[in-house]
Parts: sequence; C-alpha cells; structure tokens
Amino acid sequence: MSQVNPIILALDVESATEALSLADRIGGCVDFYKIGMELYAAEGPAIVRELRARGKDVFLDLKFYDIGETVKRAVAQVVRLGVRFLTVHASKAVMEAAVSGCGGSDLKLLAVTVLTSVDQKDLEDDGYARTVSDLVTLRVRNAIAAGIDGIVASPLEAASIRAMTGAAAILVTPGVRSAGAGHGDQKRVATPAEAIRSGANYIVVGRQITRAADPGAAARDILEEVASVYRSAPPDSL
Repeated sequence: MSQVNPIILALDVESATEALSLADRIGGCVDFYKIGMELYAAEGPAIVRELRARGKDVFLDLKFYDIGETVKRAVAQVVRLGVRFLTVHASKAVMEAAVSGCGGSDLKLLAVTVLTSVDQKDLEDDGYARTVSDLVTLRVRNAIAAGIDGIVASPLEAASIRAMTGAAAILVTPGVRSAGAGHGDQKRVATPAEAIRSGANYIVVGRQITRAADPGAAARDILEEVASVYRSAPPDSL
C-alpha cells in the first residue's frame, strides 16, 4: 500500500471561526477533518459545506443511535452533504438502517465499537459482563455482517480487528498520542506509529495538534513519526 496522509484532525472547537482558522494555519499538512457533536451543534451543515468548498475531506462523527427509520433518514441527509465518513453505533439494527440510508452512495459508514475513554471498570459499572476486547470483537463481527465500511476503535485493538476484517475495511483509531503527550480523557491509547503498524488506515488527532503553538509543525512531526512505518513495511502489508 502506498503511503497516504493518515491524519484526521479533530476540530473539537466551539465555532466555525476557530475551525477555519486552524485549517488555515495547518495548510496542506492535513486534508481530512473530523467534525464532532460540539462543532456540528454550533454550526450545523454550514461548516461541512465550507470545508468541502476548500477541498477538504470531512469525517462527520455524530455516532448515530436511534430507531432504524430515524437513522436511515438521517444518513440519507448526510449523504447530501458530501462527507466522506460518518459514524454510527455498532448496534445491529442501527448499522443495518444506516447501510440502507446510504443508498449506494460514496459515503463510508464507520461503526463505533467501544470509546477510547472507556475501560474495563466503566463496562462493569454499566453492567457489561464482557471484557473490552470481547465486546469489541462482537461489535466488529456484527459490523461486518451488516455491510459496514469500517471500524472506529482504540489502537490497542487495531491488530486484532485488522485480522478479522482483512485489508478491505477502513480502520480509524482515535486515542492516538505521541510519546510524552498528555492522554487527556483517553484511557486506551497508543502512539501514531504503533497505531499504523497495528493496521490503522487513519489516526484521529486533536489536542496534540490543535493546542500546539505551531499546529502545522505538530502535524508534520506526526507525519514524520509514521513515515518510518510506511518505509519499513513490506509491500501491501499496511
């Protein structure tokens, strides 16, 4: 596999002004941006359209979870925005409805397995008898059966997920931090190089870049960090 830019930058900011200012400062170092609930709640589809007008790819991270008909109709609306990725919860009924809502479009659906801010104790507190890895495995299997395009999971599960899905599935890993960077509210983390080496196609990075004095330089540092992985990998292994 040829080297691609694996960074999806999380625009976890309050306004379009902040988001677009960050995009301007970073320039061509990043071409893929994640819009989550906060920014979408503040700006709605307008911020998606503005980034698309600038030639940027958009990962709309709204984690849809509702009754099937509602999910189907909401996904159909997202299709019209021209985003590249959309997240839904890895519930069988939700995923099946989302696939139906795509209607053969170019939108790629990603199933969220277990959030990187969740650990074993959190699952136990919520009444789950399974381990984190077992729950991730179950949800990945259901996602494959539902026809979902890719998976969102911790980089700690990336290798086992890649073994299950094969090369075709898109694997996106949040919870990525360079060595020495703060973990914030993330509990199951790995470095950018470790995530790529384990089979991730894309890594979601936020504060390490967005809160840096020079966001562009921070992005370039991460790109250099993963470049050695691409250089050393056998052909078609990543």
